[in-house]
This record gives sequence, C-alpha cells and structure tokens, in this order.
Amino acid sequence: MADKDVEQTGEQGYGTEPWWADLGTWGAIALIAFGGLAALILFRLPGTPQELAAGYHGAAKVIAIGLVLVGCTLLNRRDNRAAATEDTN
Repeated sequence: MADKDVEQTGEQGYGTEPWWADLGTWGAIALIAFGGLAALILFRLPGTPQELAAGYHGAAKVIAIGLVLVGCTLLNRRDNRAAATEDTN
C-alpha cells in the first residue's frame, strides 16, 4: 500500500476520559470518604478471607483514586498561585 492511499487526519485517537476525571476536589474527598466507609463496613461483615480481601482491594482503589485527585488538585492550585505571583512582580 502506498503512502498516498492512507488518509491521515493528525488526531491521536484517544478514548474518552475516565469517569473520575472531572470530579474536582469535593468529589475526590467524597471518594476517600466512600472508600473508607466501604472498608469499615467490610471490616464488620462476616465472610471468608478471600471475599473480604476482594472488598478491601476495591475500597483501597477508590481511596487511592480520591487521594490522587486531591493531590493533583492541590498541586495545580499551588502552581497557579506561583504563576500569579510571578505575573504581578
């Protein structure tokens, strides 16, 4: 196939954003709280260790996503403040 037969649009073809991409700070805090509550509920439930481990794993993933979102939001705010103070000077 020759190069002229292939149409190139210049787009990367990335998929859609993840479900948690636009949650913001309060959404991230809600995820952390929800993950902690889920872990607390799982701690109280009877069951086999394997079932509990899967539940803890899911709760830990929710907490981790929340922590990453909060950290990114705080770092972005700090960078924006630093850029604003440099512009005024």
